[in-house]
Amino acid sequence: MSLRYPLDAAQVVALFNRTFEATDNTVLQGGADEPYYVPGQPSCIYFRADYARSALHEVAHWCVAGARRRCFSDYGYWYSPDGRDAAHQAAFFAVEARPQAIEAAFCEACGVDFSPSVDNVGADIPAEQLSAFEMRIAGWSKVFRDRGLPSRAGRFLSGLERLRATPERLSAGAVQ
Repeated sequence: MSLRYPLDAAQVVALFNRTFEATDNTVLQGGADEPYYVPGQPSCIYFRADYARSALHEVAHWCVAGARRRCFSDYGYWYSPDGRDAAHQAAFFAVEARPQAIEAAFCEACGVDFSPSVDNVGADIPAEQLSAFEMRIAGWSKVFRDRGLPSRAGRFLSGLERLRATPERLSAGAVQ
């Protein structure tokens, strides 16, 4: 029996593009300094450098964005850089639990470690606030286990599971 190594960013990109480029006119591309979504022909989800975790995080956001939101750069959301105050951090936590629960499922399927992202490097987040955020992620994870993932997230998760379970497809070149 062969070892099941974690999937890398190139494999995630190849799978995403094969799954969604024709049906949803959207591609995934690494190498960005910062993650960003750009609607277009095709729309493009950019993720940081060549980090599989960044790719999975950005795909999770795309999976929860509705058709209207996918018409706007970065889904029409504001971005607040590092150094957020407590109110802005609380607003971030309120909207991030759902996509991060999807990201956690993607990470598990890929064999990649998941940890919640507070997206505020260097911030002193109170332990009880972080714990509450982790509990919201766990709550959404339970909802998704019980009811299923949103449609696009379910399609992508199935593809990740198949890809990782098929040893001969583990090289990035084989999934192109």
